[in-house]
Amino acid sequence: QVQLVESGGGSVQAGGSLRLSCAASTSTSSRYCMAWFRQAPGKEREEVATISRAGSTTYADSVKGRFTISKDNAKNTLYLQMNSLKPEDTAMYYCAGGDYAFYCSGRVYNYWGQGTQVTVSS
Repeated sequence: QVQLVESGGGSVQAGGSLRLSCAASTSTSSRYCMAWFRQAPGKEREEVATISRAGSTTYADSVKGRFTISKDNAKNTLYLQMNSLKPEDTAMYYCAGGDYAFYCSGRVYNYWGQGTQVTVSS
């Protein structure tokens, strides 16, 4: 069973930056798709970014050019660098892992962390 633990959330002002981390209990990040999702109060969960086993990435249109997903396979850790943050980025951010290696966007993810809160004030 894969366990995922997020960290790095917090409160920042608009225009600021945060880096989220997701530590995995296994080498899942080196073998399978990993992703970041977010969910704001009253809204549906949204796929933010994904990264494949080979390192190919996808991003939601709302975060392109501002967010960067990456991973360190040696540390079994997934990252999300968030720059130029906006109030609309405020949400609970979740790390997720899949059971497939490629074509990561729009897929069902089986493993989830508990989430880390990001709050952006104007």
